[in-house]
Amino acid sequence: MNADPAAQLRLLDLQALDAQVDQLRHQRGNPAEAAEIKDLLGKRVDVDGRLRDQRIVVDDLAAAQAKADTDVEQVKARRTRDRERMDSGAVADPKALERMQHELESLERRITTLEDEELEVMEQLEEAQSALTELTAAVEDLDSRLGVLTTARDEKLAALDAEIGAVSGGRAAIVAEIPADLVALYEKLRASKGGIGVGTLRARQCSGCQLSLDAGELAAIRATPAETVLRHEECQRILVRTPESGL
Repeated sequence: MNADPAAQLRLLDLQALDAQVDQLRHQRGNPAEAAEIKDLLGKRVDVDGRLRDQRIVVDDLAAAQAKADTDVEQVKARRTRDRERMDSGAVADPKALERMQHELESLERRITTLEDEELEVMEQLEEAQSALTELTAAVEDLDSRLGVLTTARDEKLAALDAEIGAVSGGRAAIVAEIPADLVALYEKLRASKGGIGVGTLRARQCSGCQLSLDAGELAAIRATPAETVLRHEECQRILVRTPESGL
């Protein structure tokens, strides 16, 4: 394959542009905030699960407290009715009064027991609500931090997209100055050689693979017309001669 030496030099400009775009795309695909965002999202899933469980605990205890309140009020209402009957004189039979007095004593004991249970449930509910408040605050804090990081990441990605667009915008002009078959070879090599399809021969070394050329290879290159497109035998990349080649 032959190509004007100037076109071969422009191939180096194309490689430099493509390498810059590759670097920018790598930065875009690996934003600095990504690891922390992933970590915070994992923590949020955990805390959110605990928050849902805690809401169930609070709801169950709230229902238990409501039931305990109702039970206490029902027994107290019965005690009030019995006292009112006794105080009104509606029950005149001494044995009936004695039974009612015993029942009032039982009701008092029952009320004491129910109020103790009610207090215990209230304490449990208070602790559960405190834990729920803490978990809610933890989720809000995580969301706030995620919001800050996500905004920072998105701003950086937008800036990188703009930079990629600006850099890539000059590619077509460079490609237009290079023969199509040489561009096709370059693209093929770039795809199979880690993004580097062409290297310069500088100080007797291939910049594509960083290997030095021996005396025999250099002699063969000296004897090759400038229009001939060279390939480095070791890495098979296109090898472009420059004034710094050391030939």
